[in-house]
Formats: sequence, C-alpha cells, structure tokens
Amino acid sequence: MTSRPQQPSLLDVPEQGRARIWCRGPGCHHELTDPESRKRGYGPVCDPDTRNRGPRTGHVDQDAIPGT
Repeated sequence: MTSRPQQPSLLDVPEQGRARIWCRGPGCHHELTDPESRKRGYGPVCDPDTRNRGPRTGHVDQDAIPGT
C-alpha cells in the first residue's frame, strides 16, 4: 500500500485552527482577537457603533432656570 502525499490546505488558516480577521476600519490594519470584534469586523477603536464608548462624563455648562 502506498501512502499519498498530503495536499496543502488552500485556506490561510493558522495552526490555532481559526482564521485571522483584520479590522475593516479605514486605515486600520490590526488583527482582531476579541470574539465580539471578530463578529462585527471592527476593533474597539474603529467600531462605528457606540458599544465600546462609556457614558459621557464631565460637567456641562447650563443656564440657570429663571424664577428659581
């Protein structure tokens, strides 16, 4: 019985068993490692959604309410 040579994979899949995914943000070329970022296709900095932005902090100047 002769053994046949193993055909190389056509996919660019690294040894870990998962494909490398890169950020789709303009000018960004970072590899995505976070599961949520991998699903969305954007890193935390480039994500157009507000999921990674914290609540606004700081004081906002406001005029006094008349009559108080």
